[in-house]
Amino acid sequence: MIQLRTTVLLVLLAISFSGNAQEFKFGKVSEEELKETFNPRDSSATATVLYRSKDIRFNYIQGAGFSVVTEVFERIKIYDKAGFDYATVSQSLYRNNNDIETVSGLKAYTHTLKNGKIEKSKMEKSAIFTTELNKYRNEEKFTLPNVKEGCVIEYQYRITSPFYYSIDEIALQYDIPIKQQEISISAPEYFVFKPNMKGYLAVNPKYSTKSDKINFTNKSRTTSGGGWGVTSTEYSGQSIDYKVNITNYNMTNIPALKEEPFVNAMNNYRSSVNYELQYVKFPQQLQENYTTTWEDVIKKIYESDNFGGQLKSTRYFKDELEVLRGETSTETELMGAIFSHVQGRMNWNNIYGYYVDKGVKTAYKEQSGNIADINLMLTAMLQEAGLSASPVLVSTRSHGVPMSPTREGFNYVIASVEIDGNLILLDATNKYTRPNLLPTRALNWFGRKIQKDGSIVLVDLFPKNLSEESVQLSINLKENGSIEGKVRHSNRDYNAYLFRNKYANSVEDDYLEKLENKNNGMEISDYSIKNKGSMGKPVLESYSFSLDNQADVVGDKIYFSPLFHLAMNENPFKLEKREYPIDFSFPWREKYTVNIAIPEGYKITSLPESANMTMVDNIGGFQYQVLDNGTAVQLRVDVKINQAVIAASYYNGLKELFKNIVEKQTEKVVLSKITSNGTTESSGKGR
Repeated sequence: MIQLRTTVLLVLLAISFSGNAQEFKFGKVSEEELKETFNPRDSSATATVLYRSKDIRFNYIQGAGFSVVTEVFERIKIYDKAGFDYATVSQSLYRNNNDIETVSGLKAYTHTLKNGKIEKSKMEKSAIFTTELNKYRNEEKFTLPNVKEGCVIEYQYRITSPFYYSIDEIALQYDIPIKQQEISISAPEYFVFKPNMKGYLAVNPKYSTKSDKINFTNKSRTTSGGGWGVTSTEYSGQSIDYKVNITNYNMTNIPALKEEPFVNAMNNYRSSVNYELQYVKFPQQLQENYTTTWEDVIKKIYESDNFGGQLKSTRYFKDELEVLRGETSTETELMGAIFSHVQGRMNWNNIYGYYVDKGVKTAYKEQSGNIADINLMLTAMLQEAGLSASPVLVSTRSHGVPMSPTREGFNYVIASVEIDGNLILLDATNKYTRPNLLPTRALNWFGRKIQKDGSIVLVDLFPKNLSEESVQLSINLKENGSIEGKVRHSNRDYNAYLFRNKYANSVEDDYLEKLENKNNGMEISDYSIKNKGSMGKPVLESYSFSLDNQADVVGDKIYFSPLFHLAMNENPFKLEKREYPIDFSFPWREKYTVNIAIPEGYKITSLPESANMTMVDNIGGFQYQVLDNGTAVQLRVDVKINQAVIAASYYNGLKELFKNIVEKQTEKVVLSKITSNGTTESSGKGR
């Protein structure tokens, strides 16, 4: 079975290439490299890859066939302590039954400069650890010794993979700059791969060919005299010539992939290349095609015993289903009851996949399983109940967007039900989801619904309703600048989902301590919470609080932001230009209603102006209204983002929106002390 483990997205940005690259030899670090104190092209970099080499080639062993061998060599300059993390290296290794990828020839050194002399520290074997991540993945991890500011580390190793039909995605860009890298892929003419690029680097590979041969040794035995006579063994040699197709990426000065806020997974935008196997053609054999249409890919998945075959197994839940049928009267009630039954009974084992791990029958009995075990079970139960249910193939947010037809484009499956012309999406692997509220990991563009007749329907996975957070504050402002008051806090839909996943199992005292620390040392009392575990209902919190130093007292005046500790003080969007879509996961709304009783003997002399801003195409908006009620200040704030994902072309408008939000929320109300004759010390601008 083909294991094509990555997906791609083609985008472009300029990068420099060099044909006169510096020569690097493992173990030979120069004094100039050790003396470098910062990257001249990116002074913010905590480390820089000085040189990176990756050589991927196919090796033939008689009796075993082809394997893929990858030689890795990297040299990294570490400038400061923030770059120490790059001295720990991990390599994921795939395994399937008895076939497993292995690491060999690992060597690693740390080079430092002491009193003008280069010292070299060798990594010991005790610094190497192998961990079994799950049934399909191992991890080889090692940490280099004697890491210090200014040191240079380097390591080399070899990966041998029996999965000759798959080349792992090759990253062309790191989180730190790369000064020089040389990547080579050499594949026999028998394997034809299609390169798929993603990221923002314009990559110009060079292509060439060379000749190679496979040498066979044949052994034959002959016996003279018949029966148990004298046996002789003869060896003969044979060779097959073939062509090797070579692709080289020789690149210099590759910029770091800069972290940006509100990105579903930065790795999805990292420049890289993935080699997708198109076909295999050995001499005197028929060509075996692997690149195909989405219809063919999904048909193969659906016809597998580990996918479609699981939907036919129903006897194991018949008794429970009859009970649920008897307790409900409508299709919607029956769907909800089946969903709640599977969600409550089953426990996800943290393994992804659209193929079952244990099989639905065993998983149901053991009450645990992978994504497919649980959601194919859910689909089967819904179908057996007579509902129009279908599985939906999904690629999770961290897995990327499947652009080309390949079975590895997906790593997840959910259920769907159509009732009264409305499609409802279901995922029972999380305890805090509900119908049409999927885990955030599954909110990734489109899924593909597989209907019973084998047809495919694209399904939009992004939620459309605004998930609302609402805060009501009743505050007494003291003359010394401290505040005390009461809070009512409501979280709905995805905000409630996120709260429950983070805090549902927390001890209340621990949660309140974190809440107090988050709010600048707030003192909280009389805390209560409703609907903490009630799916479909908002999480409602209320409490009393006190907080010091929330207003500036200057002479006879008091200055304060009417949102106090809740004000947004910093624009999260700082870059001049945005390359990636802005991903909020779901549309959202924040509402604040604040009533502030001012200290006795003071008068409101200046208020911020009200504001109302709407982005083009109604992408988002902001309303800010503050009123003078004599003895109180009343504030209403309403922020909306109406789309889960916003194209980068709207970045400037979004940046301007948040700039205005920060400016308005940090503007000050001014109070002035009333004198004995009923006037203020100085009159300000009042509204």
